[in-house]
Amino acid sequence: MIRFLVIIISVLLFYMEPIFGLFSPIELNSDFYVLVPRFLIIYLIFVAIYYDRKRAIIYAVFFGLLYDVFFIDIIGLYSFIYPLMCLVASFIAKYVYQHLLVATILTLILVAAVELLLFLFYTFIGIKSMTFTVFLQHNLIPTMIANFIFIVMFGWLFKYILLNRFKQKTLLLQK
Repeated sequence: MIRFLVIIISVLLFYMEPIFGLFSPIELNSDFYVLVPRFLIIYLIFVAIYYDRKRAIIYAVFFGLLYDVFFIDIIGLYSFIYPLMCLVASFIAKYVYQHLLVATILTLILVAAVELLLFLFYTFIGIKSMTFTVFLQHNLIPTMIANFIFIVMFGWLFKYILLNRFKQKTLLLQK
């Protein structure tokens, strides 16, 4: 069962994102703040750091393509950005200590990069017409706070599951 746990968690997070997206935008003092849940890419970055880069990229392509087909109708956007972020995370993880705090900071930086790339793409093709300061105040900062809370709640669990799966995989290869 633990063998399929990595993919099961990915599927659950893929289905949880739009559910938590229903709670957004939040109105505070007559301003609307958009909280975009990025649970799946957070988990895939953790997979790239603590488990296996190749699997993380394969899962990122697969779920990015699913995200493109089901949610945005622009094929290739998420299926390019998700594997790119997993690749960057795995390369950086080679050169830094793989402590949970470092992984959290790296994940938050990469989630911010995902949001910035999406903003730039949507602005370039004309879907979004907001300024960068409005995007920063009403989209990026609330999204980063919400995703930081998610990482604080589940980051240690992801690390534990992925490291145990990695240990199990290496034991099977040694036999």
